Amino acid sequence: MLADPLDVLHATFGFSAFRGVQDRVVSRVLDGQSTLAVMPTGAGKSLTYQLPAVMLDGTCVVVSPLIALMHDQLRAAQANGIRAATLTSVDTDRAETVRRMRAGELDLLYVAPERASQGHFRDLLEQCRIALFAIDEAHCVSEWGHDFRPDYRLLRPMMDAFAQVPRLALTATADAHTRADILDQLGIPAEGLIVAGFDRPNIRYTITPRDNPLRQIERLMAEQPGPGIVYAPTRAGVERLAEKLSGNGRQVLPYHAGLPPDVRAANQAAFVASEDMVMVATVAFGMGIDKPDVRFVAHAGLPKSIESYYQETGRAGRDGDPSVALLLWGADDFARARQRLSEVDETRRTGERARLSALGALVETAGCRRAVLLRHFGERPPESCGNCDNCLSPPKAVDASVTAQKYLSAVFRTGEMFGAGYVEGVLTGQHSDRTRSNGHDALSVFGIVEGDEAALLKPVGRALLVRDALRTTEHGGLMLGPEARGILKGDADLSLIVPPKRERARRKGKGSSSALNPVGDPLFDALRALRRDLAQEAGVPPYVIFHDSVLREIAATRPASLAEMGQMSGIGAKKLEAYGAAFLSVVRQH
Repeated sequence: MLADPLDVLHATFGFSAFRGVQDRVVSRVLDGQSTLAVMPTGAGKSLTYQLPAVMLDGTCVVVSPLIALMHDQLRAAQANGIRAATLTSVDTDRAETVRRMRAGELDLLYVAPERASQGHFRDLLEQCRIALFAIDEAHCVSEWGHDFRPDYRLLRPMMDAFAQVPRLALTATADAHTRADILDQLGIPAEGLIVAGFDRPNIRYTITPRDNPLRQIERLMAEQPGPGIVYAPTRAGVERLAEKLSGNGRQVLPYHAGLPPDVRAANQAAFVASEDMVMVATVAFGMGIDKPDVRFVAHAGLPKSIESYYQETGRAGRDGDPSVALLLWGADDFARARQRLSEVDETRRTGERARLSALGALVETAGCRRAVLLRHFGERPPESCGNCDNCLSPPKAVDASVTAQKYLSAVFRTGEMFGAGYVEGVLTGQHSDRTRSNGHDALSVFGIVEGDEAALLKPVGRALLVRDALRTTEHGGLMLGPEARGILKGDADLSLIVPPKRERARRKGKGSSSALNPVGDPLFDALRALRRDLAQEAGVPPYVIFHDSVLREIAATRPASLAEMGQMSGIGAKKLEAYGAAFLSVVRQH
């Protein structure tokens, strides 16, 4: 007779109740049913296989895409008293792990898809009792997903050899098409699909044109004192931005595939252990990070798709505390993305074009950002979320259709070969040797924009590039795009968003972690210092000991005994035994 899952949940993880759809997923797993769970980052996906792994007879084999991610999850599982191990190319104790596996001494074994699909690993499994196959980041199995990994396609034959063992596939980012493909590729019945929803209410989404990215990111860092990730589109951009951001007193390190492996590993380890470091990185960094206390994610350029944006911003606030996602974009991002479309295989071009249009709609909307995101994933959200830039400070919308017609006419009449600055100069009637020698000072469009309308030209040009009404030539000039005709004929409008003026002192609210953590409270600071020391001693990141939310509760309630502390959320039996007395001692001193 299996124990009650709620009893195990409290004893092992310190939680008195499941969150969201966790109970439905766990129930199916314990019943031996295969399942695909689509759950947002931070919703507790790992618990849905870790808890059954403790309860079921045998080992749960977890397929995970990155070694760093496996080792992060391993530390967290072991801290909760779960018998877990990894079998990777960098592990030095592989023989001991295999022995424990054969002896039935492991609840969890983490492996990469490349190893899981090999014949010798299947031979090992045949000598062991397997309770469950858990496939993490399951969207990697689908060519429709944004992060396809061919080795994931080899997992089904391996699992089919153990037909009696249930399968649990987990992902945070999969639209309806990708979900259907995952079910098919991993042999999970359609009735096994559980979708938790995609909303991350603790993340405040802010999207704004790139103006002075260094200053914009420095402002964010000043407002958000905790750990953060800044994504830059290129390796050179990563190096430049990391160097420039380093001068503000925070530790800032770069991460990209061009760095030596030992430097990459050291920088990643420093970030995981830190309570305030900023990592500037390409998107090569992130999937392998199981760090719950990231307080902000900033994009210095346009992500590949809404799916990528959702997953990358989802690395913020996995502990449920308020966090910020800042996206800085430019019209040139869209121009470059459209040029790259010509290099994409023709069968995928339509889908990629739709992805780019969806990103355009997200950055251009005057409405709720979260609503646009959630509708993209098939949900029906309310019209306002109260925690994105547009909901907190609604922008004005200006009808700029006539200005857009003038802009497109000027591009056409000047021969579709000049850059934005020249076109705007013609429209505002700026005389120069160049306009005179080209005869453009005699055009009907010369000087037809003046006064307040001139201020609209730059944002109109940007919006036309996003809409694909303008495109850039190989020499950096502007040419008409396929959407220009509708605007010129008056069949399509162009509405411009005028962002509200920035407040000098932003109020502390949902998006501010500094409003939440009682920094300056001597007890909270002392608890944090103890956590830091214990983490260093154990060789684990501070959050593996306790999350900030646990320290806040200890500081607020000041438990007088281990029994009282054991009733707190997030303190399981193993952690209470290992760390309870030390934290109680600090409480008594205050």
